[in-house]
Amino acid sequence: MDNRNQKGWLYLLPALLFLGVFMVYPLADVLIYSFEEGYNFASQTFFGVGWYNYSYVLHDPYFLQAVKNTFLIVLITVPLSTLIALLISALLSSIKPLRNLFQTIYFLPYVTNTLAVGLVFMILFRKTPYTDGLVNLVIRLFGGSAVDFIDGPYWAKMFVMCFYTIWVVMPFKILILTGALASVRQDYYKAAKIDGTPRLRVFFRITLPMISPMIFYLVITGFIGAFKAYSDEVAIFGTDLNAAGMNTIVGYVYDMLYGNSGGYPSYASAAALILFAVVFTITVINLLISQKNVHY
Repeated sequence: MDNRNQKGWLYLLPALLFLGVFMVYPLADVLIYSFEEGYNFASQTFFGVGWYNYSYVLHDPYFLQAVKNTFLIVLITVPLSTLIALLISALLSSIKPLRNLFQTIYFLPYVTNTLAVGLVFMILFRKTPYTDGLVNLVIRLFGGSAVDFIDGPYWAKMFVMCFYTIWVVMPFKILILTGALASVRQDYYKAAKIDGTPRLRVFFRITLPMISPMIFYLVITGFIGAFKAYSDEVAIFGTDLNAAGMNTIVGYVYDMLYGNSGGYPSYASAAALILFAVVFTITVINLLISQKNVHY
């Protein structure tokens, strides 16, 4: 190994040590925990090695409910938030007066504390003995009946959760897509204008292909972020998500470690690795799809 290679490895050494201590070692530790059956956190002992932890987690009703909630949040919020952000970004790019002002307004929720926003949503949607909440007042104005969105039926709670998630992730997506739209070469639009191409066709044939890498990036990060959802649910429904029926996979992992049913790192590790496998599989599928539909 020559001096140039040695210097290169020395430069990389701090980053490699950091990744080894904070990423590789915890992953290996979680993998080991997930196979240790009957692990006792106090005595640091276990009575066997096998697949029991995975079997327990996959048959746990709370985990199955968390999987259902997580997948619903992912399947609803990621496509909707990306589509709405794309429409808003296209509208912002088509106007010049006050464009910067509108961009700032749309970006404000991103720099606001998510727990604070969650508390506002809870106040807006919660039905109490003293008030039905602002949202129910609007529903009654249109002749509907009041609904308890926080402590009521499952569909109402899921609606609030998805609405809140879309609200929180929208500003970042608008920022990214607005920048992507601004970077599209104007030559393509000028050529389409000379040919008399309809605006809708220009959008689907020029704009979308040119910004497809950014859309793909937002879809991938959106899937990963939605699968990691937990703090949003706590902000609206409180810490006892199992009682509310709105727990997520990450919330289940936290409960197994520190919640009321905590002290079971083996179960938490198994659930965490199942989540890792799901996210990894979906990411690989998206990468395979992107090879044909993303234009770099």
